[in-house]
Amino acid sequence: MPELLEVEEIAPAFKRYLVAAPEIARKHRAGQFVIVLLHGQGERIPLTIADSDAAAGTITLVVQEVGKTTMEMGTLKVGDSIEVVGPLGTPTHVEKWGTVVCVGGGAGIAPLLPIARALKAAGNHVVSILGGRNQDLVILRPEMEAASSEMIYTTDDGSFGRKGFVSHALTDLIAERGKPAVVFAIGPAIMMKVIADLTRPLGIPTVCSLNTIMIDGTGMCGGCRVAVGGDSKFVCVDGPEFDAHKVDFDLMMKRQRTYLQQEEVARKRFLDHQCRAVPPAEVK
Repeated sequence: MPELLEVEEIAPAFKRYLVAAPEIARKHRAGQFVIVLLHGQGERIPLTIADSDAAAGTITLVVQEVGKTTMEMGTLKVGDSIEVVGPLGTPTHVEKWGTVVCVGGGAGIAPLLPIARALKAAGNHVVSILGGRNQDLVILRPEMEAASSEMIYTTDDGSFGRKGFVSHALTDLIAERGKPAVVFAIGPAIMMKVIADLTRPLGIPTVCSLNTIMIDGTGMCGGCRVAVGGDSKFVCVDGPEFDAHKVDFDLMMKRQRTYLQQEEVARKRFLDHQCRAVPPAEVK
């Protein structure tokens, strides 16, 4: 099984994993993801590939610890092995458009990185707008700066960059410079909805990634079914990227809440188990 070569905490509750996966690294294209299984009793989780190195035979996964499985993944160390299947999903369509804006929020910055890099390599002028609740959560800044032509940062609390949301920065950018050729937006569903509502009346083509709703990754469970242009699509096999102007984000956000209760139960059980596993003298 693929081995973890590096494990690094890059922000609170965010870790970066360097994984030995030569075949996946060789075939990976921007926008694709992998399915990860930590052990035989675990659940399969889809994780977008944040980076790959075909020569070194490695892929990079950036994971936010929010649920039971990602929290369990956070306990793994260098030398541990995990099962990884992929690359899966339709690669990002990339061509030379001119000025392209990449908008990333929170954990969405990780899947945005290879897309920005591919867009710049194709000859586009890439303006990246990154946001988070605070400075610590605006992740992968050096990597995104290298993959972009210009950077704009926002934080909800004003601790870094301009105070406000990425949508505010995009509105001002369009007002100052005119419409970009394309906008790519990846982040929380509500963020992508706001960006789509902003660009739709302006006629700016906008691409979003709906990777956060995926579960199984094969199209068999139906858990990632979304409405796009009035048609049902499965994010894992038809996407994960779609025309943001056609996505029913309200329905998507409603479906994302389907298993909240079960997820919280699993999370609590894991945390309770972790506490019992720590010797009393080490519990703080």
